[in-house]
Amino acid sequence: MNVAIIEYNAGNVQSVIYALARLGIAPVLTDDKEYIAKADKVIFPGQGEAKSAMRYLKEKGLDVLIPALKQPVLGICIGLQLLCNHSEEGDTPCLGVFDLAVKKFDPLLKVPHVGWNNIDHTENLLFKNLSPNAYLYYVHSYYATIGPETVAVTNYINPFSAALKKDNFYAVQAHPEKSGKDGEKILQNFLNL
Repeated sequence: MNVAIIEYNAGNVQSVIYALARLGIAPVLTDDKEYIAKADKVIFPGQGEAKSAMRYLKEKGLDVLIPALKQPVLGICIGLQLLCNHSEEGDTPCLGVFDLAVKKFDPLLKVPHVGWNNIDHTENLLFKNLSPNAYLYYVHSYYATIGPETVAVTNYINPFSAALKKDNFYAVQAHPEKSGKDGEKILQNFLNL
């Protein structure tokens, strides 16, 4: 199976590579449009800042390619946020796959949201055989609002979209690559799509 990890100078990508290696997959980290377009699965992970991330995607033409992909695509953390319409971070227009806005947490509690939190999930294929009351690892200051494409919710300061699904696009706000057995199950379920 050819798995492409989209390169756009985001942090935390190596953890995803290691997590996939544990599942027997040797992904390719690339910003090559042709390779990404032909991959069996595409993962769009990372930690970073929305405006600079979108600038890099535009420079490489990935802002046009990513929304047009037809194979299964998994956004992780800022990957989920960039797949939405707009981010308050730097007042940034994003890729528009999910018809949702990304907002900054009101600092009623500690921001960023760092650590383990539960996820209320539906019967989405991404969460097949996930343990009840699963806990996943989060690191983020911005969140996607809740809408029709929300398939899982987590609550920190306010409820937010923990996972999104539209057609061949899936996205999770948490870091499955750092979330133990439950995170490994999410990645395996994505690979099995």
